[in-house]
Amino acid sequence: MDKLTGIHAVKEALEAERPIDRVVIAKGRQDTRIEEIVQLARKRSIPLRFEDRSQLDRLANSKDHQGVVALAAARPAAALEDILASANQARGQIGLIILLDGVEDPHNLGAIVRTALAAGAHGVVIPERRAAGLTDTVARSSAGALAHLPVAKVTNLARAMEALKEAGYWLVGCDERADKTYTEVDYTSPVGIVLGSEGQGLHELTRKRCDFVVSLPTTGPVKSLNVSVTAGVVLFEAIRQRNLGK
Repeated sequence: MDKLTGIHAVKEALEAERPIDRVVIAKGRQDTRIEEIVQLARKRSIPLRFEDRSQLDRLANSKDHQGVVALAAARPAAALEDILASANQARGQIGLIILLDGVEDPHNLGAIVRTALAAGAHGVVIPERRAAGLTDTVARSSAGALAHLPVAKVTNLARAMEALKEAGYWLVGCDERADKTYTEVDYTSPVGIVLGSEGQGLHELTRKRCDFVVSLPTTGPVKSLNVSVTAGVVLFEAIRQRNLGK
């Protein structure tokens, strides 16, 4: 089950060190039991969100949640540093990392994880806020790939992009407003492929931090592609170029 509701269920899950994606608490809900949950979550570096009670009602599909809801994770998040270290240690491979700028649909996230694993990527990076978590829905949509590919959650995507640049990565953003097409960029160096949210694309601050921004030309009435399809097209162009260079 993705959701845990109520003080006892959430506290028990935290004490048992179950993988938790985030804990959401109703604004204004303050007492000793809630404070215990806050401290347990902070001790384990689990993101805390304070939302209006109406938001928790929708999240829990019920009003019987005592002001606290936790989203269970199918697996713990990785650290960006671990993904970079793994890419550096992979013999005969060039770093390939996917960064997602606010992909909120868990089915899209799962599909991207599956495609990234198939393409030989070393990991996926997602922000803590305004993004799908590592829930059972994502695990099912990835058809098992989530168990094999590390996914890092970062508090600030822009800082994560800067960390990749410092590590020698070129950043290629995908946006339908770009002048270059995805085949006009060289993917044979360490590269991070940056994909935007469904419908909105890349945020401007994210776009500005990309070294290249590319588009995927379409024909007919279709003006843009689903983000998971875009991921597949660009990833396999990267693999094609790398295989040609061998």
